[in-house]
Amino acid sequence: MADYRRIFLDGCSYYITIVTHARNPILIENIDLLRASFRYSMSTFAYRIDAIVVLPDHIHMIITPQIAREYSDIVASIKRYFTKHCDSKYYDHLDQSASRYHRGFKPVWQKRFYEHTIRDERDMQEKLQYIYHNPVKHGYADTPQAWQHSSMNRKQKYQM
Repeated sequence: MADYRRIFLDGCSYYITIVTHARNPILIENIDLLRASFRYSMSTFAYRIDAIVVLPDHIHMIITPQIAREYSDIVASIKRYFTKHCDSKYYDHLDQSASRYHRGFKPVWQKRFYEHTIRDERDMQEKLQYIYHNPVKHGYADTPQAWQHSSMNRKQKYQM
């Protein structure tokens, strides 16, 4: 396995993608639980959600943590809370590796997540464009504004 190292720079924003195990489309039907997962995470860690879109099987977001080293812990806390409270009917039919099964993992999320450090305003605008057009790309909405699980139409910073 590659020796991947994340970048932690205080004062930066991070574009993050989190995907469900086997792209299981459970997020929209569990949107209240997902919101509770974010509220729980925000009660533990100081960060701002600058933009977010939730699709059935993945989340794209830009967050700005007060302490950069915590963004991995932020993602872990969201995933952990959701997994702990998610009804097994949403994932018990999914296969997973024997080693993950024997270690007690539930097949709710992919093991890792993708992150990208926002470098400048142009980079931020590119990521915002990608986030907001993602529901259109996947055929869930005709326009970015039509997708209700997005922060696009919110005047202030998004709050779960």
